[in-house]
Amino acid sequence: MAAAMAGLYRRLLASPPSIDFASSQGKQLFLEAIQNGNMEGFYRLVSYFQTQSEPAYCGLASLSMVLNALAIDPGRKWKGPWRWFDESMLDCCEPLEKVKARGISFGKLVCLAHCAGAQVEAFHASHSSIDDFRKYVKKCSTSDDCHVISSYHRAALKQTGTGHFSPIGGYHVGKDMALILDVARFKYPPHWVPLALLWEGMNYIDETTGQSRGFMLISRPHREPGMLYTLSCKHESWNIIAKFLIDDVPVLLKSEDLENIHKVLLVVVSSLPSNFEEFIKWVAEVRRREDGGPSLSAEEKARLFIKEEVLKQVQETGLFKHVASFLSHSCSVHSPTSGNGNTLPDFAASVCCQGAEILSGKLSSSTAYCCQDTCLGSKSEDEKPITMVCGTVVNGNTEQGVDVLIPSSPRKLCCNCTCPSKNISMYPASTDVLTVLLLSLPSTTWDGIKDEQLLREIDGLVSTENLPALLQEEVLHLRRQLHLLKRCQEGKVDEDLGAPLS
Repeated sequence: MAAAMAGLYRRLLASPPSIDFASSQGKQLFLEAIQNGNMEGFYRLVSYFQTQSEPAYCGLASLSMVLNALAIDPGRKWKGPWRWFDESMLDCCEPLEKVKARGISFGKLVCLAHCAGAQVEAFHASHSSIDDFRKYVKKCSTSDDCHVISSYHRAALKQTGTGHFSPIGGYHVGKDMALILDVARFKYPPHWVPLALLWEGMNYIDETTGQSRGFMLISRPHREPGMLYTLSCKHESWNIIAKFLIDDVPVLLKSEDLENIHKVLLVVVSSLPSNFEEFIKWVAEVRRREDGGPSLSAEEKARLFIKEEVLKQVQETGLFKHVASFLSHSCSVHSPTSGNGNTLPDFAASVCCQGAEILSGKLSSSTAYCCQDTCLGSKSEDEKPITMVCGTVVNGNTEQGVDVLIPSSPRKLCCNCTCPSKNISMYPASTDVLTVLLLSLPSTTWDGIKDEQLLREIDGLVSTENLPALLQEEVLHLRRQLHLLKRCQEGKVDEDLGAPLS
């Protein structure tokens, strides 16, 4: 008696038009492409080649594969102590449950790539040409510094299914064929396809967005962006705050007769949503005490140096001086300095608990972590003092030692509410955060100010052209994040793939 077998085991690759990578013809194409120097991007990609873990995760699998191939640090733990991109971590622009149910659009995958810290150039096929596509495929096939992800309809390649994402692993110049590293490895093996047919597949219209499919060029920035500050879409009200910053602030500035910088700051700060602090965060370096050793690693030193340099550059801006002066005279006004979490002990306890959650893989879980005690200390590394918070975090009957490396900058606090009179080393506080956020607003935010002299003064304070290189990169990264989050909130991210740089 025959037994029924449920499910499907792979699909037969239609050949032509595709050529199986492992076939004799596929191997010959591979060797010829190597000889012509068009497989340089292949080796990094194949080292991190993965199978999508869900039927609709082709976009997430393609992106995590490329991000790992480019060695971009996610700044988040994957499992154990390891930072590594996984599909489950790519949840910024679209909830994973939605992606699992219906996949992800081309525009939202572009948004995810930006938020993950990659440098991205994205093109709908309807706004590009096959010659441009070929040019970018050639560029990335001769280098391991960039990779192309294609969004195409399988029907153009005589394959079953509909829309799909996969990275391009190489290019054969003579045959004008691209190597698709298909992340649905349970369905099709890697295969060579005529570039013209792949282009045809990218010109299919995605019914969910009304836009054509396309391709994106992903590369590694010369420095990890968002080293000190980042915008968070984890809080449920992020869309309200993004809308306030981009849409409401310009209207507020246009409707008021403003006389000076103090009045401008008063209008903005007094109108901030109450949960504003949840939207912009500064990034702390967290490690298990037993993993840390007596000294910092070269990587830890380098990252901490950059964070401290960015913090120093923030505090040297003209805008920072105005913000500090405003907050020192306006402690009664609702501002980012309100609340009980701005003192170093409160901050230390909070971050140590968050660090323990991250390191245990239970971020935002219902598991209760309690910071039993913290201490602030400093150690000397290469004659340079390092500020560190050490905490003991308790979870049930278990204890864990957590170290948090604090980017610090000697400065004098002058708020009338606290009035410390001596120079102390301070972590990035509300004055820094508010300064950076104001710098990160779109350059058109201030155009509605009626007083021309005041407008010129504001433009001089917020212009990115006047910022040092590190701070300029940090601000432009935040500006791109803000732009993309707003486009997601409006449901227009598929219409506008670009992100403003100024």
